[in-house]
Amino acid sequence: MKLTAPVTGGPCWAELGTTDVDGAKAFYTRLFGWLAETDTREQAGGYTVARLGDAPVAALTPLFKPSQPVAWNVSFAVTDAEACLRAVRHAGGTRLLGPMEVFDLGRFAVIADPDGAVFQLWEPGTFPGAGVFNAPGALGWVELLTRAPEQAVAFYTTVFGWSVDPAQRYPQWRIDGAGFGGMTAMDEKFPPEVPSHWLPYFAAEDVDETAAAAARDKGTVLMEPTTVPDGPRIAVLRDPQGAVFGVYAADHER
Repeated sequence: MKLTAPVTGGPCWAELGTTDVDGAKAFYTRLFGWLAETDTREQAGGYTVARLGDAPVAALTPLFKPSQPVAWNVSFAVTDAEACLRAVRHAGGTRLLGPMEVFDLGRFAVIADPDGAVFQLWEPGTFPGAGVFNAPGALGWVELLTRAPEQAVAFYTTVFGWSVDPAQRYPQWRIDGAGFGGMTAMDEKFPPEVPSHWLPYFAAEDVDETAAAAARDKGTVLMEPTTVPDGPRIAVLRDPQGAVFGVYAADHER
């Protein structure tokens, strides 16, 4: 069982903060077949929504400030951003920004968990989040890479009410039995300068060809395509501006 639409507490949107929105539009359009449209209103600040057909699937946006890293960010849906922020503070997390209104679309806030992994809260107004999940080119999985897995389990189960079995080789986050993500403990193989972070995975018809296409288009293959035991075929890629994301075989059932 897996999430097929935004639900409270679950991932609802992926947003790329980048130094080159036009370059990112070209790269991801070629890679995933997205149609990327930039909001021309001055207040929108160059915010660009990517679609598959009529369905919004992700966003590309200029960096908020020079110190912000180029990265993909994952948003989780909440019914009350202020109440969730209180839960975040109580559980040891930190508010970095917001809540802020986004026209009539909703409100967002930027959070860091106790180990520093950054994510976003989204309180929907007229916009609930992605219009399709798990289809080729759409978000289908999110993974927390953390140096403090026990602390992460305590934090996210408290804030969002997720369930997880930390005894599993690869713990998976669930809402009402529906799996939407996992957790990897960062060990000595990860350079010390790499912080804890959330990594979005997009579905792909052919993981090997998607990885090869990214490399041909000035991207980097960080993890070669591999088949996970009892899991899908996956790869981890980096776009030309430096943002890291994963892809997985769209036909795999979790």
